[in-house]
Amino acid sequence: MNPGISYAFAAFVLWGLFPIYFKTLHQIPALEMLAHRMAWSLVFVVGVLVVRRHWRWLGPTLRDRRLLGRFVASAVLLSANWGIYIWAVNAGHIVEASLGYFINPLINVLFGYAFLRERLRALQWAAVALAAAGVVWLTWQNGAPPWISLALAATFGGYGLLRKTAQLGALEGLALETVLLFPVAMVYLIVVGLAGESHFTHAPRALQLLLAASGPITAIPLLLFGAAARRIPLSMLGLIQYVTPTLQLLTGVLIYDEPFGAVRAVGYSAIWAALALYSLEGVRSLVAARERGAL
Repeated sequence: MNPGISYAFAAFVLWGLFPIYFKTLHQIPALEMLAHRMAWSLVFVVGVLVVRRHWRWLGPTLRDRRLLGRFVASAVLLSANWGIYIWAVNAGHIVEASLGYFINPLINVLFGYAFLRERLRALQWAAVALAAAGVVWLTWQNGAPPWISLALAATFGGYGLLRKTAQLGALEGLALETVLLFPVAMVYLIVVGLAGESHFTHAPRALQLLLAASGPITAIPLLLFGAAARRIPLSMLGLIQYVTPTLQLLTGVLIYDEPFGAVRAVGYSAIWAALALYSLEGVRSLVAARERGAL
């Protein structure tokens, strides 16, 4: 098997199991957990850079104001996505959070059309329209849009757009983002600590170690994803990525007993049908491109 496929499955399975990890840390408030995730991610990434002696990129990057500005924006979107997801999991909204990552590929398509002038084919437009119908159905039935899902899809889609147009690898990009987020995280943790409200300080040792593990738990799937993206076609990567929201949905329903009634089933079914159309179009385009290459 192509090792890229193994890396991709490993990354998406790990992301799919994130709800179990964050539920284990439910005693820690979402903002404090987010701050620790930022801080420990930098510690882990710096350790990787030290082992690999990979520092030459940092100087030119910090002098490139335009690139640095893009990564400030991507760091803000990434931290927003992390924070919303942590809160959603511990507030009992794992199923709704999973919908955000089912919608995300179609948000990427729209962002590509709006910002990168990518042309959409007929089946892609049909997929976007079908997904929009599913969201409208959920909004009508629930009396409000699925804000958690839409916020997660928009922040991660915006993050992906910025990373696509900023020329840094997965490790270097994550390192720069965590460098930018680290001061904010430390200021928050120091203020909370001085106020005597740090849950980390008073937590059992096992919980402290588990929270410190948020660094490698955050970074390893991202590095696996980066390795996979260099080895397999994006269309295949796009199909494998549905492992993550599927595992999240199953975790929410089967492990944490979140409701998934007929109303949600109808809305989700429309979105799943949209993803099937989107995937079919991607596979068809890939096959056509290979045939043209063979000719």
